[in-house]
Amino acid sequence: MQRAAIAIIDLGGQYCHMIGRRLRDIGVSSEILPPSVRAGEFEGFAGIILSGGPQSVYESDAPSIDRGILDLDLPLLGICYGHQLLAHLLGADVRASSAEYGHAVLQLRQERGEDALFAATPSSQAVWMSHADRVESLPGGFEILAETSSCAIAAFGNPQRRVYGVQFHPEVAHTLYGIRLLNNFARKICGVHAHEHVKDRVENLLSDIRKKAASRPVFFFVSGGVDSTVAFSLAARALPRNQLLGVYVDTGLMRKGETQELRSLLDEAGLGNRLRIRDESSLFLGALQGIFEPEEKRTIIGKLFVDVQHRAMSELGIGGEWLLGQGTIYPDTVESGGAGKATALIKTHHNRCAEVRELIEQGKVIEPLSEFYKDEVRQVGAELGLPKSLTERWPFPGPGLAIRCLCVDGTRPKPIEDAGIDCGSDYRAVSVPVRSVGVQGDGRTYRGVAAVQGPLDYGRLASIGSELCNKSQTFNRVVAYLAGAANELTSGRVTPAPLSKERIALLREADHIVRVTMEERGLAASVWQFPVILVPVSFAGGESIVLRPVNSQDGMTASFARLPESILDSIAGEIADLPGIDAVFLDITGKPPATIEWE
Repeated sequence: MQRAAIAIIDLGGQYCHMIGRRLRDIGVSSEILPPSVRAGEFEGFAGIILSGGPQSVYESDAPSIDRGILDLDLPLLGICYGHQLLAHLLGADVRASSAEYGHAVLQLRQERGEDALFAATPSSQAVWMSHADRVESLPGGFEILAETSSCAIAAFGNPQRRVYGVQFHPEVAHTLYGIRLLNNFARKICGVHAHEHVKDRVENLLSDIRKKAASRPVFFFVSGGVDSTVAFSLAARALPRNQLLGVYVDTGLMRKGETQELRSLLDEAGLGNRLRIRDESSLFLGALQGIFEPEEKRTIIGKLFVDVQHRAMSELGIGGEWLLGQGTIYPDTVESGGAGKATALIKTHHNRCAEVRELIEQGKVIEPLSEFYKDEVRQVGAELGLPKSLTERWPFPGPGLAIRCLCVDGTRPKPIEDAGIDCGSDYRAVSVPVRSVGVQGDGRTYRGVAAVQGPLDYGRLASIGSELCNKSQTFNRVVAYLAGAANELTSGRVTPAPLSKERIALLREADHIVRVTMEERGLAASVWQFPVILVPVSFAGGESIVLRPVNSQDGMTASFARLPESILDSIAGEIADLPGIDAVFLDITGKPPATIEWE
């Protein structure tokens, strides 16, 4: 019998669902199963993949699998935590080690035959890491397949048993030959044949919306971002006018000209007359006064959106059975810790706050794109015929500028200090006493920021950034000084700063400079996203701006974008001239160890 599907055991990894998506891309079906699945439940599957996860295999509560699975006559592939779990269950040693986050160079140690895991891949290849444990010894009968400079057993295998483990993540876009590896495992090792998708994706989505909505009215939040606009466009095509109400909430946390720009884009797409705009800026800004922690900000904003929805529906006389429409995509669910019991919370997206989760449990939420990633959402938008000016926009978070305006509690300034780490004769690293959210080893970190001063050499800066985050438990993010009054970084200090209209306005101006410059120079499409962050780091009585240009495919992993130096100088110089801005920095961290947004 030809078996056509791969079983993926979810051990809590941020990228578990991504494995299934990558298999789908190459025409291979998969099913995600919990770690409690028993060995006798794999009939009909051609192979098994063990996902990554945030824990360590030697912890008492670490997720594991039925040992009987190891005795099945099915190919096995362990990824990251799954790689470590396989080794552990087979009797090998797994220990804490020096961490590896982001880019690494994998060196293959074995010849690659036509049926091998690494068939048709180069002997040296770029991979993406996110781990702080490693396999220290091999199980009996296994051999080392690959290594990196920091990980001697980056891949192992027993071709006779068809059991393999890889420490890196082949499912993420930044592992250049990851798709080839998954294809080799599914097709060559498991013997799965590709299938073809015979139904049109958009028609399936429209049909699902009609089925879910039935006759109930849908109140759809449109934030102005790509996800919510594409989702709203699908709903507008699927449902009659009297069944759908699109609402854009101006929270006072939007980018400069955002409301007018969205109206223009929706008019261009033929949807402008199906959207209402509500100014709720006083409500949102008032509720965020005195709030400093990023998770608390996100939770408050999510609750306020639900409050606005209820109030608007009451004003419009919408009662009874109804649905809340949102542009949630899968990474929102993953980062909010909602992809499985073992999945770590990285940051609570506003569309996954407690109030929304309750509505989901009640069956009152419709999210057409909840299983999709950003690149797939753009493809759906193109299939709908939406203009590129809308589908190719930079992603912008639902909480808006609130999570790009860092707030620091306290009454006394905190000094910037030398990091005590040697970065070479041309560079100096300091420790900045602010914290940002990161994702390391599939888990959330909330750690300090390191700042580096020295020449703008992207290769060297990337190496320094990786070294600072990999070798220290102190940092998950590194920035490089570009311009301003910070001739000596240790002369700066972090000053207490709440969220305020004035700080949001200053950030809005800096963000506008970035957007206008990139668009005028024809470079907007050269980066995937470009957050601009206001940080209360003072050198002459003002604050600092951090530029965060990144490149990504789906938002699950990212690398910082290497902009032309002349463009970076122009942007940094203009921002440094703004009243109230002392210095401008460039974020030189990948995801992992940092998240794309700071909060």
